[in-house]
Amino acid sequence: MIEVRPTATDADIEHFIRIRRELLPNESGGTTELYRDQMQRSDVRLVVAELDGDVVGSGVVQRSDMGDRFSLKVRVLPHARRQGVGTEILRDLISHASSFGVDKVSTHIEEERSRPFAERFGFREVDRQVEQIKRLNGNESMPEVPEGIDVLSIADRPSLLRGAYPLACQGYEDLATERPIQVPLADWLRDEATIPEGSYVALADGEIVGYSGLVRHDNDGVAEDGLTVVRRDWRRRGLARLLKELELAWAAANGYREVVTWTQRRNEGMRRLNEQLGYEYRDVTITMLAPLPLEGLE
Repeated sequence: MIEVRPTATDADIEHFIRIRRELLPNESGGTTELYRDQMQRSDVRLVVAELDGDVVGSGVVQRSDMGDRFSLKVRVLPHARRQGVGTEILRDLISHASSFGVDKVSTHIEEERSRPFAERFGFREVDRQVEQIKRLNGNESMPEVPEGIDVLSIADRPSLLRGAYPLACQGYEDLATERPIQVPLADWLRDEATIPEGSYVALADGEIVGYSGLVRHDNDGVAEDGLTVVRRDWRRRGLARLLKELELAWAAANGYREVVTWTQRRNEGMRRLNEQLGYEYRDVTITMLAPLPLEGLE
């Protein structure tokens, strides 16, 4: 018997995290506190699924940063697949998304073998995200900051994180995504620069012209690149490279062994910069989109 239920208890949330970590060992699994906070939002629904009494699946749906759709994710442990668990999770998540009047949903496929399941319900590929990783050897040196530029960490001046938000919005507009991303200020302040000592802002004549954030990761010795953005009139002057080199040097000096980042397949400029800095490719996720109501989901 299959039962899908909302994550009403901490035990349910721990099952949700366990399944994510088992299927995505390289990614952050999140924390109980993080998911408790997310569940306070009316648009967010987290569920777990039991098969004959064992929790074998999870799902999450919420409004996408692109604004015109909801984003969902269905996860089922390999031994429990092809028994209807994924379909029941999907049915629950779609019911929630549909109540908000949206006409499309998106998902991210981390495994190519999961693609037929998504295509069965009308999902089609619209983009790909690529993961790049930088393995640190402890010898990364702090770069020299050019004249006319001041660089401060968020730890040096915490108010700079809020001050960098308008620049971040400009950066989100310029991402190589299907449509512009919109990140609310509250989400920016909560999710960015969670390692403030390793997150940097570049200033010219007191104005913020560049930002690059470093974010905590669940795996020991691993940090994640947040947003890296340079004001449009300051691009192609080496600021993005400078800020990322500062991040990497700080991370290496403070015991981190690896920094990971995700970027869009079409964001050739950032991928090329990462390659020059010694990042290597690891995982790929496929972004898929479907109109509502879904095909074949009664």
